[in-house]
Amino acid sequence: MPETRPSLQGARLTAYELSADGFDATLLADSAVGYLMSRGSISRVIVGADRVMGTGHVFNKIGTYGVAVLASRHGVPFHVAAPLSSFDFKGRWDEVKVEERSSAEIEKIRGRRIAPLGVKVFNPVFDVTPPELVTSIITERGVLTPPYGKSIPELLC
Repeated sequence: MPETRPSLQGARLTAYELSADGFDATLLADSAVGYLMSRGSISRVIVGADRVMGTGHVFNKIGTYGVAVLASRHGVPFHVAAPLSSFDFKGRWDEVKVEERSSAEIEKIRGRRIAPLGVKVFNPVFDVTPPELVTSIITERGVLTPPYGKSIPELLC
């Protein structure tokens, strides 16, 4: 699982949860994903979702879109695991405002400044993965496949 910056969620949370559940997991730097995919070392990607639009656009932690692009480039299936509570049927994906957090999250580690004073910081928390990069969306009621504009409403019937 890639390590998520700036809050180190991969190392602190995901690695712990996967290990506790008995998964054979390997922690790696998020920037190593493309290298491993190019070597054929990754057979599938499963990510979570903070929000799934009725169109199949997936909002998740920053970096998810990049992993989806790499997966597409290397023919690796890209799956999203999302509870139905994360689905948004009213909003439009292109009107969702992506949260930006404090520059301190990436200027400092454990209160110690690592970035030079005065450097500009852009710290978005989420990105959006378009539905054409998503192989399936796994929910507690079933697995959705493209076209999501059709399969998502059918799941709810």
